[in-house]
Amino acid sequence: MKVKKGWLAVQVGLEDQEEDGSTSQRFVIPISYLYHPLFKRLLDKAREVYGYHTDGPLKLPCSVDDFLHLRWRIEKESSPHHHHNHHSLNFHSC
Repeated sequence: MKVKKGWLAVQVGLEDQEEDGSTSQRFVIPISYLYHPLFKRLLDKAREVYGYHTDGPLKLPCSVDDFLHLRWRIEKESSPHHHHNHHSLNFHSC
């Protein structure tokens, strides 16, 4: 599937969950997420787990539920009515 300009495909899921029969899930996110502090922490974790070179979409070592929460937080902070908040969100699986 082709991703439109300004967007990025990511594959979200934990390897130990995949062994249990759970599968990873593909998301298409705006490139602007790459600059968000919470997402940068997840990218650092991905680099530690997978290294710099992967085939296909960017793999993120995070549960789908935690990723959905991260995406919600980023969207909430991007909304015009958001009051500045510190970035102290910790994930169990990320």
